Amino acid sequence: MRILVIGAGGREHALAWRLATSASCEQVFVAPGNAGTAMEPALENVAIAADDIDALISFAQQENIALTVVGPEVPLAAGIVDQFTHHHLTILGPTQACAQLEASKAFSKAFMLEHTIPTAFYATFTEVEAAIDYIQQQGAPIVVKADGLAAGKGVIVAQTEAEAITAVRDMLADNAFGAAGARVVIEQFLAGTEFSYIALCDGTTILPMASSQDHKARDDGDKGPNTGGMGAYSPAPMATPEIEQFVLEHVMQPVLEGMRAKGTPYSGFLYAGMMLTEDGPKVLEFNCRFGDPETQPIMLRLQGDFAHTCLLAATGKLAHANISWDPRAALGVVMASKNYPASYPKGESITGFEKVVMTDTKVFHAGTVLHQNEIITDGGRVLCVTALGDDLLQAQRCAYANVKFINWPSAFYRTDIGAKGIEHASNKN
Repeated sequence: MRILVIGAGGREHALAWRLATSASCEQVFVAPGNAGTAMEPALENVAIAADDIDALISFAQQENIALTVVGPEVPLAAGIVDQFTHHHLTILGPTQACAQLEASKAFSKAFMLEHTIPTAFYATFTEVEAAIDYIQQQGAPIVVKADGLAAGKGVIVAQTEAEAITAVRDMLADNAFGAAGARVVIEQFLAGTEFSYIALCDGTTILPMASSQDHKARDDGDKGPNTGGMGAYSPAPMATPEIEQFVLEHVMQPVLEGMRAKGTPYSGFLYAGMMLTEDGPKVLEFNCRFGDPETQPIMLRLQGDFAHTCLLAATGKLAHANISWDPRAALGVVMASKNYPASYPKGESITGFEKVVMTDTKVFHAGTVLHQNEIITDGGRVLCVTALGDDLLQAQRCAYANVKFINWPSAFYRTDIGAKGIEHASNKN
């Protein structure tokens, strides 16, 4: 079948690359794609923006696309699935109504409360003074979130009341995140160990993906500002079978049951960012698509006909799916541009790709473009160097060995991706 992947990041490169390896796949188009997808022999970029829904519909019709897979959150929140479905085009992703789980933190928290899904207690505000009063009542640390979509940057984990009050003023008074920050969610700080639970759904059936762990903070030791993710690994040693079963029963199934009850069945990828606290696992956030950079190590481990599995999910037949996982670990290190997630330079030439040892290693592109046969930086997160290893430590060593070959003037990366997972695994042994 002919497949269209929508998006331009590392997640989309990884999804398109894995889809193209499927026996059922004839051709994969990526709209708009990046330099990495442009250079993949089995992929073809299409110069259509991810949020240009009308143009994407026309392309899917003209090219007889059998399946469209949506990568990023913005077109989902804009209702791309509803519009494709209206034109009788098969598409994998949640409807606009379901995508509110990610597009509105306030909707998501209220939904969790309604369906007894474990999460932090919270309050929502649109007025600065009321929010400040609440912060002063609760104390710090405390978490301030922009209600809407903010590209992974609208979450401030404030260590002091002053820091939280500044975040509120930035969002509500100074319009730091535009419409996304016109309402804020202020919630309890949860201490513990984070992990990601991602599943593929068809409205009724839940197919769990391999467990994974993201690193949100920009700097080593989980310091610095929150980002879209600076690296990830799979599997996550802290996500034991018992914990995964708890998340399946108390998080994922209530989401599907709750959405069905609203008359809006949930189909597509569902991501639960979890915190393993002393009181058990609790939901930090929902994403209505595959995580980035979790997608990269997970796709490196996934085996089987992924395209056929996605088609089954999009057509309500996921119960018939059959995928498996490489028993080895995979780890991805995000290489970013200096100062990300704040203002960062663009247009820098990237060198060293030819030195990368490609055995069990894959460099997924995110913020890159091709310019006169040169690969140029075009985003905050630029690459994700991802490697397989017999265990997490070996995967980490392989990934970092290859990271060192790649360079551009403002290149930056964390040096401790996977450290907590390696420590956790060694303590278990």
